[in-house]
Amino acid sequence: MSATSTSYTPMNRQVPWSKIASYAFLLLLAVVYLGPILMLVNTSLKTTPSFMRDATSVASELNFENFAEAWEKANFPRYLLNSAIYTVSATAIYVVTAVFVAFPISRGYVKYSGLVLTLYVIALFLPPALIPQFQLILRLGLYNNPIGYILLFIVNPIGIVILVNYIKTVPKELDEAAALDGCGYFRFVWSVVLPLVRPALATVVVLHAIGIWNEIILPTIYLTNKDYYPITRGLIVFQGVYGSDWPVLAAAVLMLTFPMVILFLFLQRYIVSGLTAGSVKG
Repeated sequence: MSATSTSYTPMNRQVPWSKIASYAFLLLLAVVYLGPILMLVNTSLKTTPSFMRDATSVASELNFENFAEAWEKANFPRYLLNSAIYTVSATAIYVVTAVFVAFPISRGYVKYSGLVLTLYVIALFLPPALIPQFQLILRLGLYNNPIGYILLFIVNPIGIVILVNYIKTVPKELDEAAALDGCGYFRFVWSVVLPLVRPALATVVVLHAIGIWNEIILPTIYLTNKDYYPITRGLIVFQGVYGSDWPVLAAAVLMLTFPMVILFLFLQRYIVSGLTAGSVKG
């Protein structure tokens, strides 16, 4: 009886081409999104002569003086404070009022609540009414006024839509229990609803704050006094008659993004749940 040797050959595993394609697509998206940021960082570390010689080459010398020059030239302390005041105050007013508006719409406590929500959705696709808005601010005597500028940002339909869909996931039995206990409407919304919708609030805060922080058109139109400029308006000092100081401007833009990046990192764990909650229900 002859002994036969058995050889083990590895199983032919199917190559997961779909997974490879998915990773390749994600890598391509990462390059598309990170490419401009990396170019901005590279430009901010260059000297002006080296940038003029070759704008796309990698910085051979790290010129951190651009950040100090941008800080002084763009009056960063003053304009950053203005931007912070505008962003914090407008976002706080908007978030609080948006919750009190979204709650009765989501519960159907107002007539034609579905139609009202539809109007907010339609408003997402409408262009900004700059001319009527300008006339209104002018007639109210709020032109070139920080209060008038803040009032421009207390309306945002996307926040209402997010909050309405999220509040629909809050059990309606809480409303009935609060009513039986004699809890008033404003107290109920402030003490019960607000804590329960924190993920949606975080999402709305980030979206709204970034929009105000990065706004450049409205401060150019409504604020002509340099003492009222936000930081985005202050960056125009880098635009000269014969060209721009691009490395210093890139350093200023990087410093401009830091506060919103910190805000996003602080609230990022709430953002996904705030956007996805209520996407099936309601």
